[in-house]
Amino acid sequence: MLKKSLLFSLSFVLSLLVFQYDLLSASALPPDLPSKSTTQAQLNSLNVQNEESMSGYSREKFPHWISQGDGCDTRQVILKRDADNYSGNCPVTSGKWYSYYDGITFNDPSQLDIDHVVPLAEAWRSGASSWSTAKREDFANDLNGPQLIAVSASSNRSKGDQDPSTWQPPRAGANCAYAKMWINTKYNWGLHLQSSEKTALQGMLNSCSY
Repeated sequence: MLKKSLLFSLSFVLSLLVFQYDLLSASALPPDLPSKSTTQAQLNSLNVQNEESMSGYSREKFPHWISQGDGCDTRQVILKRDADNYSGNCPVTSGKWYSYYDGITFNDPSQLDIDHVVPLAEAWRSGASSWSTAKREDFANDLNGPQLIAVSASSNRSKGDQDPSTWQPPRAGANCAYAKMWINTKYNWGLHLQSSEKTALQGMLNSCSY
């Protein structure tokens, strides 16, 4: 009887730990990621073509970290959204963040970047070069989709402007959600993708269980 009780207690503790890990991982992600089946349909619908020229590109053509009201800019809004907890209000001065890309926890917001999941330069090569400045500003400050996420500065800077054919999150467990975020962003904004990018995204999406 005692042995059964101990086994039950151990099973309960392990279940609780798994549940807490799932909560931690989920809290680090943008909300409302689509299902695997929905994302697959979005990927299938995206136009595949060669990347466009970088001619004329500059980050200044995508005005970002604009005011979002109440003294907050886009960066501060994402820092608050993605935090387990935080202190200060625009600027956020401290807190706790789980960097989904590499699985590292931070307490200092200065060690975090707000990643454009689809980099600005990648968007330019994928159709944004023909957009108005106002539309590029909306893209660079998109609070409605999964285009922005708080992650470690080191992971964001190692990514640069690469697409998933040449860069994927260093934590293998992040590949499913990253593919969903990338595909959903390109779908929402009508951006095209290249063949090698689609192949990489399909492989990442295949790893999803939901």
